[in-house]
Amino acid sequence: MNRLDLNGRIAIITGGARGIGFATAERMLASGAAVALWDVDSAALDSAFNRLSGQGEVSAAVVELTDADSVAAGVTATLNRFGKIDVLVNNAGVTGGNAPTWELAPDVWRRVIDVNLVGPYLTCRAVAPHMIARGYGRIVNVASIAGKEGNPTASHYSASKAGLIALTKSLGKELATKGVLVNCLTPAAAKTDIFAQMKPEHIEYMLSKIPMNRFVEVGEVAAMIGWLATEDCSFTTGGVFDISGGRAVY
Repeated sequence: MNRLDLNGRIAIITGGARGIGFATAERMLASGAAVALWDVDSAALDSAFNRLSGQGEVSAAVVELTDADSVAAGVTATLNRFGKIDVLVNNAGVTGGNAPTWELAPDVWRRVIDVNLVGPYLTCRAVAPHMIARGYGRIVNVASIAGKEGNPTASHYSASKAGLIALTKSLGKELATKGVLVNCLTPAAAKTDIFAQMKPEHIEYMLSKIPMNRFVEVGEVAAMIGWLATEDCSFTTGGVFDISGGRAVY
């Protein structure tokens, strides 16, 4: 594992209790950052905190990302603990299962949009002013190759991730002269707990579309997130970084 230059940086990682979020926390801690784990699952959060606390400075907060008050409380807790926020990684997400669009219940469709798109909007809304005030920040949004291509039987997930790509581009332009850079990445599927929300045939469909003929490893995604969170990423904002094993067509 290459060591990145994150010495003294404070990073919030949403969905930090497992999968890509947990791997990102490990990567950042190994590179000198302190990490604030945010997750809605208190039991998983406690487990992650216990596993990571020996690797560096870690805090944990139960945050419901679709609730503006909960997000604000998470920001306050992070600032009280660390005094600043340098990095925000919007990683938390849900798939909402698989079905043709006309068979997806409206409440399921809305929940996916709320978690995957409204949640990052609320966190960016709460964190960006603090970054602007300090003249420095890195926001990294974890989108998906589904947001570029649109996966069948996953219109809610695909739409949410396409929206997150557009949010990244808009916010990147808004903050371009303020020292705060905003980028996203579009991974192919990784074998995480989120697979439990998908039908086996959908998982097989995703694998069949990847020219490298394997799923991405969470550590590989964490490596890209880590670089986008560093000061070395200095002239890219509103960018969309592919990590799909060759699947992306644009």
